[in-house]
Amino acid sequence: MTIAADQHGGRRAATKAANRAAILDAARAVFAEVGFGSASVRDIIRRTDLASGTFYNYFPDKESLFRAVLEESAEKVRARVQAARREAGSLEEFVTAGFGEYFSFLADDPEAFALMRRNSGTIRAMFDQPVFGAGIDELAADLRTAMKIGIVPRVDAEYAAAAMVGAALEVGVAMIQREPPDVAGATRFAASVFLGGIERLGDGSTT
Repeated sequence: MTIAADQHGGRRAATKAANRAAILDAARAVFAEVGFGSASVRDIIRRTDLASGTFYNYFPDKESLFRAVLEESAEKVRARVQAARREAGSLEEFVTAGFGEYFSFLADDPEAFALMRRNSGTIRAMFDQPVFGAGIDELAADLRTAMKIGIVPRVDAEYAAAAMVGAALEVGVAMIQREPPDVAGATRFAASVFLGGIERLGDGSTT
């Protein structure tokens, strides 16, 4: 490959990345403002400098774009939550840190906040998508590690992770309906529920 061809390929890749990012940015704003159901591909492309047909070079439909928007936000929050969990030195810190970081992310990021508030039903309907599965898998892995070093009692990591991620989603939806969003209260509630449950399961209690 010649230097000129290599440079051309590099510019083309950069342009494609920039176009995709522009579509994602526009989509995030439109979905946050009017919701998935009311948004159209035309609404989204109008927020960019791209030609209308360009959209389909990057996404086959509106739903795939919505998933990409969720995945981008999920990657950010998963990194924050995972870092907080891995700093934990006790069961209480492990559980509280995870919920606290997630709820803080929703409250602190205006676009993520609006996206969740406007699209909670659509997001619930997509709970079986990989965007949520990755978070469950990461939490299950962190739970198993925490069990090995004695921070978390022995419980079923897959059940616990699925329950905690599901609870985070639903409590987060309830939290953002409040004015102002009650991050401390949501964290305290969710953490208290799971701290009691994990401790009870860990000591073998069934009644």
